[in-house]
Amino acid sequence: MDKEAAQKRINELAEQINYHNHRYYMLSDPEIADYDFDMLLEELVSLEKQYPELADENSPSNKVGGTVTKSFKTVIHKYPMLSLSNSYNREELDEFDARVQKGLGRPATYVCELKYDGVAIGITYINGVLSQAITRGDGEKGDDVSANVRTIRSIPLRLMGDAYPDEIEVRGEIFWPRKDFNRVNDEREELGEARLANPRNAASGTLKMQDSRVVAGRKLDSYLYFLLADELPSRSHYENVLKAREWGLKIPPPESNYIAKCQNLDEVFGFIEYWDNKRKDLDFDIDGVVIKVDNLDDQAELGFTAKSPRWAMAYKFKTERVSTRLNSVSFQVGRTGAITPVANLEPVLLAGTVVKRASLHNADQIAKLGLHIGDDVYVEKGGEIIPKIVGVDLEKRKEEFPVVNFISHCPECGSELKRMDGEAQHFCPNIWDCPPQIKGRMSHFISRKAMDMEGLGEETIDQLFEEGLISDISDIYSLTMEQLLPLERMAEKSAENLLNGAKASLQIPFERVLFAIGIRFVGETVAKKLARHFKNIDAIMSADSDSLLAVDEIGERIAASVVEFFADERNKKLIERLKTAGLKFELDESETQGMSDKLKGKTFVVSGVFSKYSRDEIKAMIEKNGGKNSSSISSKTSYVVAGENMGPAKLAKAEQLGIEIIGEEELEELISD
Repeated sequence: MDKEAAQKRINELAEQINYHNHRYYMLSDPEIADYDFDMLLEELVSLEKQYPELADENSPSNKVGGTVTKSFKTVIHKYPMLSLSNSYNREELDEFDARVQKGLGRPATYVCELKYDGVAIGITYINGVLSQAITRGDGEKGDDVSANVRTIRSIPLRLMGDAYPDEIEVRGEIFWPRKDFNRVNDEREELGEARLANPRNAASGTLKMQDSRVVAGRKLDSYLYFLLADELPSRSHYENVLKAREWGLKIPPPESNYIAKCQNLDEVFGFIEYWDNKRKDLDFDIDGVVIKVDNLDDQAELGFTAKSPRWAMAYKFKTERVSTRLNSVSFQVGRTGAITPVANLEPVLLAGTVVKRASLHNADQIAKLGLHIGDDVYVEKGGEIIPKIVGVDLEKRKEEFPVVNFISHCPECGSELKRMDGEAQHFCPNIWDCPPQIKGRMSHFISRKAMDMEGLGEETIDQLFEEGLISDISDIYSLTMEQLLPLERMAEKSAENLLNGAKASLQIPFERVLFAIGIRFVGETVAKKLARHFKNIDAIMSADSDSLLAVDEIGERIAASVVEFFADERNKKLIERLKTAGLKFELDESETQGMSDKLKGKTFVVSGVFSKYSRDEIKAMIEKNGGKNSSSISSKTSYVVAGENMGPAKLAKAEQLGIEIIGEEELEELISD
């Protein structure tokens, strides 16, 4: 295929893919099978790789991701993204309606919309092409997340037709549908990773990921609900958003009842009550209803306060609460030996799911609630995945109900529990012989942020442990094909993947190995600081408390934990076995090049947008040369490294405290001196 034919075919494929995307994501009426759609997309990606000069920034191939963004540029909103005032009852909405009527001198027509529990986004189209997507940020400025937003299938890269304004900003909410959120959480659990807390926070974190391919794989979705332009098709907000559906934007259709025009507050409350009852049937989270004055001229007349529009208000649903019976309390043992109490409940429907268990956190929480087995307890879910007990119906308590007491011994190995001064949790000290701790440490060791071992998950760890093939993390490296193949559900390919995953992990850098071995209180950041300071494991093993305390941000609790860990001969022998296996226990030369102590003892705050480096690169330079990064300015701040659009509050505080403000070049001079 020559270049001209390739261009023609690329244009044909783009047109077909955009059409089928629209039918699938906007109209819920696909014309072709998923496989056929994937084949069209695969052909387009192949042609664009063959002829990269023909690839377009807004090609539908961008829906699969591929862009890596090291930092997100801060952008000032053309129209500020203000938050809404909240109401929680009819009286507050009556007051809102009275203010609107007083401001206009007459009643208003309202539009009610679902309040999607996601991430607010402003998407600008210029001449029908997606130009920029910006998060809310602080309302005045936000982060440019265009590369990631382009991967969201329900957000068109080009508008349809030609009746749209030359430049228009469309605002809406990006959210994570529950089915896809649950799918990713199940995958994380299989990989030994912690489950994501809730769809809203996870969607926010996803939008700030550096690799757009990961974003594409998470299948975020959106609904758009507001238009901003110099000239709009109508003076009715309701008519404008419905018109935007014709341009291919994902606006809820009227028949969905996600949006409705209301002539008075009775109709508004009918909409609110309907969705307060039906929200559990949705595949995405909502936390209320937004009420807007429909007429744009009325909106302009009512205007804004400093923080919010006077023509709109959010009605927030109350957190759903149910009552059920506490049947028992069980105690779980984590990888660090921490004991977590869990309430086992009479199954009850809460926020669309059947709840059987609730977290009780620690002994203090149990004592605060004053729980008895058999109590009728109040359970809430709110924005969290794991429900929590928030109270007890004392009127239903009977005298024979036994008090819930926190256990004194480990439920797995029988060891007496310990509780350190100043800590909320109890711990089982039997780290070498308590099965959940042993398996938990191994699951932590193989997790993605640690040794990232493909082909090995928590279930396989359990199986290998129960079969007696592994008793600590070093045993993973001595496994053989002959040992693995007789195991249930272990085919040759699975065994091969496991062994290859172990072999590949030998290339994991020292700082992640240090994190992986599971020293208490040594997380990713602390492991990085220890590795860069001491350079190798032998230096860390021989370090005393004073030497450890000399490392930036290492406090007494961490220092004591590291000393205690390496004082145990069994841990020393474990490190020797891991060394023999070939793990990296010292920094590579490439990692130590350019390191210095030139900024030692100095604390920096990095703020604004820079031209030569990204903020992350500047922070890395500071750390590499012994400096410390902080997010807030205080009397302990040595320098503020300021770029364009530095926050005015930070600038004022730095000037007030007399802290020196420098730029990129001056930071380079400090390092080169």
